[in-house]
Amino acid sequence: MRLATVPHDGTTSAALIEDHRFAPVRSLPGREDAADVAALIAQPLDPAETELLRGRLRSLTGTRLLPPILRPPKNVLCVGKNYVEHVREGAHAEGVKFEIPDEPIWFTKAHTALAGHEGTIPWDPEFTEQLDYEGELAVVVGKSGRHIRRERALDHVFGYTILNDVTARDRQQRHKQWFVGKSADGYAPLGPWVVTADAIPDPQNLTIETTVDGEIRQSDTTANMIFDVATLITAISTGLTLEPGDVIGTGTPPGVAWGSGRFLRPGSTVAVAVEGIGRLVSEVGTVTSPS
Repeated sequence: MRLATVPHDGTTSAALIEDHRFAPVRSLPGREDAADVAALIAQPLDPAETELLRGRLRSLTGTRLLPPILRPPKNVLCVGKNYVEHVREGAHAEGVKFEIPDEPIWFTKAHTALAGHEGTIPWDPEFTEQLDYEGELAVVVGKSGRHIRRERALDHVFGYTILNDVTARDRQQRHKQWFVGKSADGYAPLGPWVVTADAIPDPQNLTIETTVDGEIRQSDTTANMIFDVATLITAISTGLTLEPGDVIGTGTPPGVAWGSGRFLRPGSTVAVAVEGIGRLVSEVGTVTSPS
């Protein structure tokens, strides 16, 4: 099942997506609080509701797809250096020794960085001259837990979506940490929807492809993660309680602009495609500084 968040009657609503059509969940009786997909984690659609929504499907054309989770309980949880060849290209770009991490490297992106499908990634030359993309599989937590055992980790997944972990590389290097360079407004495109976990039985067998203006920049498979999804859930839940609606980015494969120097510029179109989920598209737009 594909579930999205859309504008609805001056506010927002979770929505069922089928083919290129959608139906707002808030149109159902008793579902007035279904502002985003997170509401469907707490109270999943039952078969009768699903059938009612299928009878109300209409074209998605002209409808914006918002971030499926509008306000995760925490910042977006992210992992750095989770594909060997991405570690290698990063080491080359930084001029440091190539070392594969022994443990997942965690950081977060502010929830205010979230943006929807076909949204704008801000290009602000006062903030960065090195705007980069990072296409990723993202996990949406469905069941809370702490000290989650690896063999039970995927039971805590509600579904999967796509994250573009946009990064200001020069800002990241100057600050010697990752939060500021990855948390500017619009630096976390997410979507276009959540595909429920039952439709993706093996998250380690999905292709990821990122294009910039139609040119393939990243092409890999989640099988090449250093730490797989189950391991990441176990690692982050050791000491930190995962909550329904938490979003976990799983790291990006090689091919980012940091390695080539081919950074994003105003007018660039970035598309991240993950097998079994879909395609998340963003356009880079210039920020006008306040006078």
